[in-house]
Amino acid sequence: MHGSVSDPLLDTMNFLNEITLRYPDAISFAPGRPYDGFFDIEQIFEHLRRYLDRLVEQGVGPQQLRAQMYQYGPTAGFIRQELADWLRDDEDIDVPAESIVVTVGAQEAMLLVLRALVAGPDDVVLVASPCYVGITGAARVLDIPVTPVEERADGFHCADLEAAIKAEKANGRRPRAFYVVPEHSNPGGTTMDLAARRELLEVAARHDVLVLEDTPYRLVSPGERLPTLKSLDRTRSVVHLGSFSKTLFPGARGGFAIADQVVVDDAGGTGLLADELAKIKSMVTVNTPSLSQAAVAGALLAGKLSELNAESADYYGDAMRSVLEHLDLRLPADRRAALGVSWNAPTGGFFLAMRVPFRADNAALTRSAQDFGVIWTPMQHFYPGDGGHHGIRLSTSYLTPAEIAEGTTRLARFIEAESERHTENT
Repeated sequence: MHGSVSDPLLDTMNFLNEITLRYPDAISFAPGRPYDGFFDIEQIFEHLRRYLDRLVEQGVGPQQLRAQMYQYGPTAGFIRQELADWLRDDEDIDVPAESIVVTVGAQEAMLLVLRALVAGPDDVVLVASPCYVGITGAARVLDIPVTPVEERADGFHCADLEAAIKAEKANGRRPRAFYVVPEHSNPGGTTMDLAARRELLEVAARHDVLVLEDTPYRLVSPGERLPTLKSLDRTRSVVHLGSFSKTLFPGARGGFAIADQVVVDDAGGTGLLADELAKIKSMVTVNTPSLSQAAVAGALLAGKLSELNAESADYYGDAMRSVLEHLDLRLPADRRAALGVSWNAPTGGFFLAMRVPFRADNAALTRSAQDFGVIWTPMQHFYPGDGGHHGIRLSTSYLTPAEIAEGTTRLARFIEAESERHTENT
């Protein structure tokens, strides 16, 4: 069996699911999923009908329509123009439709990009650390080495990335790409400011390293949005990874990659990186399901996603503020200072990060679920290197206000008890 099968990294989600099933009455701050209250089953049919009606308006006949919905479709997707139009109007990303590949979620996009970019054993991918386990898991499956670029207490610093790039080159390795979530990152909730975004693009262009930009939480966060890295990209240094799991619904498994970089083949011919990704996709998922693409396109035809998600963005912002307020009530500043507990305060996204004085591992999580009825995620799962042993990730998106109030009460009790337990054992 391949080594990744027994790697604890790939068992992270299974373990969390197991804990949730084992303690069904526990309140869970673990799942980074959208709030169910926004889903209406009729919306799916409305999205599909809107898109099909548009095709009919454009002169698509019944036979062609039937084939598009029921048969295998083009590997790169048949809604690329709809995506290009939306990206230009809503995200100020102006790229040709042929530079887009429609994928089965952003997870497939990560897999395709990693497979395309890493050509040999001396190639390496850098990731902002802590980071989403999907990118490190995909790299592990593909046997691609990952070098973490540790975030500081105040977030990501471009100087640390440049130092890591130089160190890899000095060791005879070729840094190919750097993965980052610029807004409200998973798991830390951090956001890069505009100056850091511009500096990152300059560093990437100077060192010929692609930036893999993942932006799942932009349109479901309140307040003014900073420009994406891709919208600022003037040197084609950014491969933008997109997902509709948070903005529409995860069940569609809708995602995409913008890969407008020019590549040269062995015969000297040129094409787009997107074409190479499509070749790999043809041997992975063949094509993204037609019904999923139609549902996504139908939603995009209803208006700007930023406007359609305004209500949910406000809800998630309120949920984040509620969790922070309740934590402050349960663990006031003087008490958490005495315990050695702290947390950050993201302005959007789904996650916040907490530091505790005890080891927040799977064993501690089991005690938390069993004895206190509250579930969270150990931060150590999000560190490609050795780190996060005293960290907890809290997801704020999935719970009701009542669950937030009760869940933070239970969490505070657990932290108090576990801190005391830690003190007694040291």
